[in-house]
Amino acid sequence: MLKGLGAHAEIRPDEFVPGSFVLSVAGADQSQVNLEDPGNIFYEYLRRMATVLDLIRPAGEPLTVLHLGAGALTLARYLAVRRPGSKQLAVELERELLDFVLEYLPMPAGSRLETLIGDARWALPELAAQAPFDAVVLDIFSGPQAPEHIATAEFYAEAAALLSPFGVLLVNVGDEPGLSLVRSQCRALRSVLPATLLTGESGMFSGRYPGNLILAATTGTSWPTEIKEQLLAAGPHPCKVLDGVDLDQFS
Repeated sequence: MLKGLGAHAEIRPDEFVPGSFVLSVAGADQSQVNLEDPGNIFYEYLRRMATVLDLIRPAGEPLTVLHLGAGALTLARYLAVRRPGSKQLAVELERELLDFVLEYLPMPAGSRLETLIGDARWALPELAAQAPFDAVVLDIFSGPQAPEHIATAEFYAEAAALLSPFGVLLVNVGDEPGLSLVRSQCRALRSVLPATLLTGESGMFSGRYPGNLILAATTGTSWPTEIKEQLLAAGPHPCKVLDGVDLDQFS
């Protein structure tokens, strides 16, 4: 039982992928972990986030990454095996969830992961001593009821202050049809880091379906054209990437 949410968490074997497990909270699937091959990510939106992290530094080079919202630590596991030596820190509001995940789904051998229990917004000042980070990954938004103190330009400014030069703020936004949360977070994030792009499954951009879209913002002046081309090529397909004027019109 997760006291903060008043809900049960469950870890069960994935019936489709041998050696994998699914974390569900309150009956809703949240994350999937492949213990036999942590570098193999099943969920589409997490694969897109992993691709951004793949592209921000040369392959295999360790990263320093802050995860705000731990879940099953799928991306942290991915980086631990794809970029050995990466230094990672995960902030999670639910102590019971983090303990549960690490007990039943241990991190890969050699992982360098620290954990902190607390609210993502209020933990940021405490993390300044460990900055800069190559990436700050925010995976908290799961619908229109987003935490109001996090879904703000002020929060993004505080998170961006922890980034290294050309660091990346990576945000998963789960939303309902209409995509009002995605659009509001586009505006808030771009007011702080103008070099922002939005990527996801092509059909999601119509606003007719619920699902996840990924915001990626860099402290640089713009995203290199080749990064956008590589994101489109990497998929999963069908894939779309918006920035600049196209993102103006969307948001």
